[in-house]
Amino acid sequence: MTGGGSGSGSGTGAAGPEASVPATYRPRTLKVQGGGFETGDDRHDWDLEALRAGHKVLAEHRYDKSEVVRGYSGRTLHIDLSTNEITERPVSEDMKQKFTGGKGFGLKLMWDSIKPDTRWDSEENVLVLNSAPLNGITQYSGTGKCLSTTVSPSTDLVCDSNAGGYFAPYLKFAGFDALEVQGKAEPGTDVAVFIDGNEGVVRIESCPLEETDAHLVSEQLTHLYAAADTDAARQKVSVVSAGKGADHSYWGCLNISFYDQRRKVARLKQHGRGGLGAVFRNKGLKAIVARIPGFTGTSNDPSDIDRLNAIGTKYHKEMRDLDRHQCNMRAVGTGNIVEVMDAYDLLPTENYRFGSFPKASNLHSPNFYKRFTQVVPDGCWYGCTMACSKAVDGFEVKTGPYAGQKVTVDGPEYENSAGCANMSIWDPEWVIEWNFYCDTYGLDTISVATGVAFYMEMYEYGILNRERCDGIELCFGNAEGLMELLHRIAAGDTGEFVQVAAKGVRRMKDWLIEKGWGDPQLIEDCGMECKGLEFSEYVCKESLAQQGGYGMASKGPQHDEAWLIFMDMVNNQIPTFKDKAEALHYFPIWRTWFGIAGLCKLPWNDIVPADNATTEEPAKIPEHVANYAELMTGVTGNATVPSDLIDQSERVYNWQRAMNVYMGKGRRANDHIPFRAMGPVTEMEYLSRAERYDGQLVEDLGLAEADVEKMSTPEKMKRLHDHRRDRYQKLADAVYYRRGWTQNGVPTPQKMRQLGFGDETRMLEMLQKAIDEDEKAGLNDWGGDYSGKLKPPCDERRYWEKW
Repeated sequence: MTGGGSGSGSGTGAAGPEASVPATYRPRTLKVQGGGFETGDDRHDWDLEALRAGHKVLAEHRYDKSEVVRGYSGRTLHIDLSTNEITERPVSEDMKQKFTGGKGFGLKLMWDSIKPDTRWDSEENVLVLNSAPLNGITQYSGTGKCLSTTVSPSTDLVCDSNAGGYFAPYLKFAGFDALEVQGKAEPGTDVAVFIDGNEGVVRIESCPLEETDAHLVSEQLTHLYAAADTDAARQKVSVVSAGKGADHSYWGCLNISFYDQRRKVARLKQHGRGGLGAVFRNKGLKAIVARIPGFTGTSNDPSDIDRLNAIGTKYHKEMRDLDRHQCNMRAVGTGNIVEVMDAYDLLPTENYRFGSFPKASNLHSPNFYKRFTQVVPDGCWYGCTMACSKAVDGFEVKTGPYAGQKVTVDGPEYENSAGCANMSIWDPEWVIEWNFYCDTYGLDTISVATGVAFYMEMYEYGILNRERCDGIELCFGNAEGLMELLHRIAAGDTGEFVQVAAKGVRRMKDWLIEKGWGDPQLIEDCGMECKGLEFSEYVCKESLAQQGGYGMASKGPQHDEAWLIFMDMVNNQIPTFKDKAEALHYFPIWRTWFGIAGLCKLPWNDIVPADNATTEEPAKIPEHVANYAELMTGVTGNATVPSDLIDQSERVYNWQRAMNVYMGKGRRANDHIPFRAMGPVTEMEYLSRAERYDGQLVEDLGLAEADVEKMSTPEKMKRLHDHRRDRYQKLADAVYYRRGWTQNGVPTPQKMRQLGFGDETRMLEMLQKAIDEDEKAGLNDWGGDYSGKLKPPCDERRYWEKW
């Protein structure tokens, strides 16, 4: 059996005779040896020549290879699968100035391609995978992030998602700052896009014989497209794939590979949120592959390599000296967060009803530490000393098509463990099993967990039952039932419940209400979604700022846009509405910046300088913010200070909100969140924290203790409900005002001009039309039910005095 093809482009042979489907992959056996491991059976039961013979070149485009200049390749790649056209498009200085890179480029390219009624499965919908100016440097941690955008099946809005792995840097080093895929392959045809930076060629190829599931197709194509039969050659290949689950679900994710020479396996990182994998498979894509001849620490062509080296050296010393005393990322990855959230009543359990649980210690990080393979560098891009990308090697699968096989499972990370807590599954072995299948089937673990936790609660109340769930017993804690649902989704089960369940919480709520099963208000209040996207795994009932961070997030309730629970609830650093509004202005914009620069957020605040607590604004980690300004200066050659980073990001942040308006949403009504995110929906929830809630009725609402004691639990809940809903609307008032939006949440043309979009006439006219329509409908007024409202524009001092 041969390894990779020739240097002229392996895996691109002319169509040969029909080849038989390859035999099932036999995973390698890993033997633990003194804290490390050695490879046992390193064979594969597929025939690479048969796979290669099954490929047919559908289109080919040759391009002039050029070096990256100051962080940019200077062009994007556009592929139309309907016509098999492959074209290059230049990246202008204006595009760099306004959108910087990463998801900023993705949003710009989408704006130029889609219409207001474009939906996830429309032919004109585009899936854009983006590099960014800081992608690919090796002097600092966390510089390998790929940022991708598309129209989401869950939200009908532009969604963005980020993932580690090698693809984004390889895409840039192969010659392109972004890859834009539009159109669809012929029905019944699976295709691969191969971007060959070795030879300067892009090909669209039929890809009929490879597996679909991610852990297999990533391995197959890594070997198929490697320029030689060596680990070093395989490490220069990165594969983007989805899985069978993405064929039949709105929860589809993308897997991005990075070849681990020590484990000799193509490992995976996920674009989880919003259904990018569903779009990927709907277009007929089985894989996107990037290959490069190699790179160095200067391949990004930094303007000042000494500056990068100095900043990187300082940060790596911090990581070496402080990590084990702070988050212990290098040992357990993000899994350490479980015990922290459990301690602060923030760990979602039983569909966010509770924030802790007696069995929660089963999922604390020490129970995974002993399963992770230790003493192995675990960064998902070169130079990352945080190395949080942990893996369980030699895991024996218990269920489904791979039962009995031993595999490498990436993670579990915090959200995976917390998601299982949300479903009341407390066995680490089941967490790993579920993690593996979500990854290989191409299903977002966060959306699956939040969705299934909701279904389990409805099962508990009798709104769902075994018959209504197509024979699945979907009660809290039933790991076997959970896995059965996953396997049936991946198999394309035609049961009505399975099909609706795979489309997520919003569609399940609509279905249950349509069927007349249960109280519609209870269903609405318990289903944890906003804009159609499932909430990520944190309980935010006691953090108003985090509620706003979820509800006002552009793509839906994902914490990567704003994570303010500790500032708000634990440390009480933002007590007033003005403070919260300022935090919900700065932090979403700051966290968005990582998505336009091509960086992982974890190195910013999961380890902090030793003197950080003594700084004026410790929550912002000012020394690290200054580091990033230095990195941007060192790469691009443009003198950059921290405020410039905020300016870069604010442009992109407002542009994305404006695109939501363009697609018929992006208003206050779209920022509403279910009451489960604000407070207790059921009497059991109230009683579980009765002392806390009774105290709040006295302290926050001004009720007398004696009166509270006389009230029934439903009466108490009603008073708390009204107070918290009104408080959320007041927060929206304050946040929209601070962001320079209308009372209905629309960015104004004046704001967009201020940000540098004065020549974007089509955008400005669209926003003005939307504002005029809102005005006619009486929607440009504050939402909180309170007196003495001021309607901006007004004196800012007088405005904030009202709070």
